[in-house]
Amino acid sequence: MSREEILSKVKTAFVSVLEHENFQLSDETTANDVDGWESITHMMIITEVEKTFNIKFKLMDLMNMNNVGDLINSIESELQA
Repeated sequence: MSREEILSKVKTAFVSVLEHENFQLSDETTANDVDGWESITHMMIITEVEKTFNIKFKLMDLMNMNNVGDLINSIESELQA
């Protein structure tokens, strides 16, 4: 699966949880850049991403995620495992 395909599915997960599309996702996007992306919605987004890709993130991976690029890197890593 290409990075663009992963990003597209991640955006779908964000839209599903946040219930709006008023944002652009890139590797550099952080919670400060997306309206409604707060601590509780963050966990909902992570859960939705895990369901979408049928993966389970490790706690250390979650703690080291600082932006969408880190999220995509973790997804790629889990998909290859």
